[in-house]
Amino acid sequence: MLHVEIKCFPGRTEEQKKACAEKIAQALIHTMGCNNASISIAIKEVAEKDWKSEVWDKSIVAEKEFLIKHPDYVCE
Repeated sequence: MLHVEIKCFPGRTEEQKKACAEKIAQALIHTMGCNNASISIAIKEVAEKDWKSEVWDKSIVAEKEFLIKHPDYVCE
């Protein structure tokens, strides 16, 4: 089983979100050796003004040991 959660600024269309989820699912199938039925993907929109408190502090800094790809920016 695999679950992926994407957090992003608002503004993407439903078609863009579906296309993104499909490409991620395909990458997971090929790299992680799972089947499509075991994948779930959520895309949550977070307002820019809330990014630091909702994403940077809670998901990036607080869970740094789980990050595989680190961001090339800093939130202060």
